Amino acid sequence: MARNGGAHVVAAILSLLALAPMVKLASGDGGHDYRMALKKSILYFEAQRSGTLPPDQRVTWRESSGLFDGKANGVDLVGGYYDAGDNVKFGLPMAFTVTMMAWSILEYGKQMASAGELQNAMEAVKWGTDYFIKAHPEPDVLYGEVGDGDTDHSCWQRPEDMTTSRQAFRVDPQNPGSDLAGETAAAMAAASMIFRTTYPGYANLLLEHSKQLFQFADKYRGKYDSSITVARNYYGSFSGYGDELLWAAAWLFEATEDRFYLEYLATNGDALGGTGWSINQFGWDVKYPGVQVLAAKFLLQGRAGEHADALQRYRQNAEFFVCSCVGKGAVNVPRTPGGVMYHQRWNNLQFVTSASFLLTVYADYATVTGRGAVRCPAGAAQPFEILAFVKSQVNYILGDNPRGTSYMVGYGLNYPRQVHHRGASIVSIKTDPSFVNCHEGYSSWYGKQAGNPNLLEGAIVGGPDEYDDFADERNNYEQTEAATYNSAPLLGVLARLAGACGGLDEYHQSLPEVAANHTLRPSHRHHHGSEHLEIEQNVTRTWASKRRTYYRYSVTVTNRSRKTVRGLHLGISELNGRLWGLHKARYGYVPQKWLPALRPGRSLRFGYVQPGPPANVWVTGYKLV
Repeated sequence: MARNGGAHVVAAILSLLALAPMVKLASGDGGHDYRMALKKSILYFEAQRSGTLPPDQRVTWRESSGLFDGKANGVDLVGGYYDAGDNVKFGLPMAFTVTMMAWSILEYGKQMASAGELQNAMEAVKWGTDYFIKAHPEPDVLYGEVGDGDTDHSCWQRPEDMTTSRQAFRVDPQNPGSDLAGETAAAMAAASMIFRTTYPGYANLLLEHSKQLFQFADKYRGKYDSSITVARNYYGSFSGYGDELLWAAAWLFEATEDRFYLEYLATNGDALGGTGWSINQFGWDVKYPGVQVLAAKFLLQGRAGEHADALQRYRQNAEFFVCSCVGKGAVNVPRTPGGVMYHQRWNNLQFVTSASFLLTVYADYATVTGRGAVRCPAGAAQPFEILAFVKSQVNYILGDNPRGTSYMVGYGLNYPRQVHHRGASIVSIKTDPSFVNCHEGYSSWYGKQAGNPNLLEGAIVGGPDEYDDFADERNNYEQTEAATYNSAPLLGVLARLAGACGGLDEYHQSLPEVAANHTLRPSHRHHHGSEHLEIEQNVTRTWASKRRTYYRYSVTVTNRSRKTVRGLHLGISELNGRLWGLHKARYGYVPQKWLPALRPGRSLRFGYVQPGPPANVWVTGYKLV
């Protein structure tokens, strides 16, 4: 497991590559071949490559594509990854993908080497960072998208046949994009660490780009989808840019040990939301849990110094995430009847893989530093319990679910055959080089009631709904489309599981029953806030109708800090009636537009009516300015 740069670890790892073929094949006690799953997961990224494919390309049904990307803008933007089943290169999810692949290598590169996959994983990272270098031609310019979703989604073509727009879009001082630049800075900083020993010149180049991008992101602040508006309907920046600025600073501290970045992380935690957000979702948009886990790592490793108090607040939120995922929090992630975490119908598994990675590294950090169990509202979560839960989530993805379906394409016998993917669903250009136009793709291939002609091996599709149901149909894009950011966090988890057969026994412990979503007992008055915000619920009226008693609840949220609260988000569960005074947003509920901030001592009020006990109301996130 890497600490402080990971370069020394990677050097030792590479020496194991020659021994990898001699290592006995690892298979978990649940019957799953995690090494094979790891191999397939890394292979998937080769199917997503854009640009000139190398001679050693292993996904042979693909051919070079996007060879003139950037030409109209006077810049070379050939390369990078297509994000999912389309032919657009979206910068924000691509950067998150690379960050998570690099983090997986830093933590579990030794296990990847034992499985014979470290070099392939490093090449997958480099395919992304080579593109980011091209996309960052000037210190304050970053290209964040090639192609646009609107024209692409009206066309069903192989990437090799593309006739859709390849316009490139950028952020700069006049059109800022702090979230995009911050995530790209994080990706390049994390990647620099894995190349530090084997390719030091390249590592230095990545680090220089990372530092420039962070400075650009911080100096010219703004959301990238306000500048690259064509991205808004596909990868909108709902969480804002505060999380990416902190994320980039954390990775730059990890890569450089420069205390400037640690101080930035500590002193900007309130203003940018790192210490105010308690959320159980981690992905390409919202990075707060990832930042909080990294900050907790610095604290647990004794690297916080004078910033220990600030990093402790980050750690508290990291442990909120852990407790919520494993079912021991005050507010827990819902699960399907089959036991997988459930957030939303559209591509739910992206959040399962990303959460599984954070849980895995946090459990390992706690074990290695001797800190032991995570203290949760519903009881302690021991590292072995956390890891056992992670294993249950991975096994679900690989086929241990009510349908007996593997949601990794090409793994097992029963997996999705009609993946929503342009390249995979149309005959390979190597088999039939005849041009396929937009409309022919839809009429001849998209609606074809048959399995795809090309196997998108290793892809993690969106997955089942809240009842474990899944329809393997190409037009069911919410469930059958795969994405790079689904697979990237899973690389580290699969490597960790593959390596667990080497004498470790944490996975052989039984996982105890855990609580479902916490339900409040009937009460006329309830307080449940945060360090700076107080929540008070009161019953203002009761009445009976049709043999049921109804309650009108008034909820007051008061700012008890000495700073102004902005960006307030509230979570509400167990709500069975009408609510007024708040708007529904991506990550919970937000105040009405006429109340953008709460000054010290001021309150927000809203209400709802429902039969029975009060809803569960909590603070999801806020910033102190």
